[in-house]
Amino acid sequence: MTTLCGHLPKETVITAIRKTLTATAVVATVLAGSAACGTVQNLSAGQKLDRAFDQLGKEKSLSFELDLDTDAQTLQALDSDSAPDDKMPPQAADFLMGAKLAVSIESKKPLGESGEGDYTGMSMTLTSPEGTLIDYRLVDDIMYVKADVKALGKVAGAPLPSADELPPQAAGFKKLLQGEWVKLSLDEAKKAREGALGGPKGSGKPSPEPSMDAKTQQKLLDKVGAVVSREVDFTTASAKDGTEQISAVAPFRTLVTELVEAIRPMAKELPMSAPLPTAKDLKEAPTGKVTANFQLKNGALEEMSVDLTELAKSDKEIPAKAKAKIDKLGFTLRVGRGAAAKPIAPTGATELKPEEVLSGLFGGLGGADDADFEESGLEDPALGDTAFTDVSVDEPAVAQG
Repeated sequence: MTTLCGHLPKETVITAIRKTLTATAVVATVLAGSAACGTVQNLSAGQKLDRAFDQLGKEKSLSFELDLDTDAQTLQALDSDSAPDDKMPPQAADFLMGAKLAVSIESKKPLGESGEGDYTGMSMTLTSPEGTLIDYRLVDDIMYVKADVKALGKVAGAPLPSADELPPQAAGFKKLLQGEWVKLSLDEAKKAREGALGGPKGSGKPSPEPSMDAKTQQKLLDKVGAVVSREVDFTTASAKDGTEQISAVAPFRTLVTELVEAIRPMAKELPMSAPLPTAKDLKEAPTGKVTANFQLKNGALEEMSVDLTELAKSDKEIPAKAKAKIDKLGFTLRVGRGAAAKPIAPTGATELKPEEVLSGLFGGLGGADDADFEESGLEDPALGDTAFTDVSVDEPAVAQG
């Protein structure tokens, strides 16, 4: 994985993120999505979550803030079975422990009805105890980036180059290394790339994304809802000042196994990029319970937290000595709406010339190429061909965040 400082071993950040966040993403999807399934008619808490998640799709702008609720000792314990060369370095554990990821998105239409051409702005900010590491914004096809390269160097465990080390023609890139805003027109970058390659990249129209018809969607919801009504326990705390707490608890292996087996007969009807887990795979899943807590304000989702501590302690792949060091493992997702969720173009940004990008001067700032990104396990086919994919591997990979 190429970086501004040359070569940063992917286990420093990519593997660390993959190992600690993959499970949380899966659990959040299962518990949140399943709870929001409107077929669980016998659970009033499930119905409230159904309405809350439906409301998110009606918003035209939303923001999300994700942070881990854990400590460095727990993160390194989870990584104890890795080969010596692949173990999580202390600086990576410290970084993940204090890191926060904020994402916002804005569209001309309700987000649940929006297509690629409807989005008018996106942003991503990665912060740590050292401050803001990366601030990325996309507003009206103009990409803005600012980075604290000194703090990034500390996370990477190696110093990053100074602006003085770059050639004169890299004026825009020098500004970035100095911690200032730079901007790049994605349209101009695309034209420059096509010119360098002798024409548009690829040919013909992109293949349509796989999708489900309404009948298949309802069939899937019915199956998921039946499993959730059996295996997930919902409880609701008394509401106060319009704020309500809903808790969902489920044994992970039982829930996942029941869900997979319920939808296996209709697997061919689903647009999946990978096969479903086998019965043998499911037997290896941790047995511990997962708890998800949802906070609603006047019926709208404000916050979701997931506790994975018991799940981690039941993982058979983690040695007993390492499990004893696991204190807490979870994450919190906060939701914002309105003006605070709208990405704003910064003022005073220095224009970054497409030639600088194409020359490879901007190959850093986490600049993994396609092979590195696929190997990391972080690629998400569900994202499809968004505006981010217009930024080739010769352009700043942070745009893929």
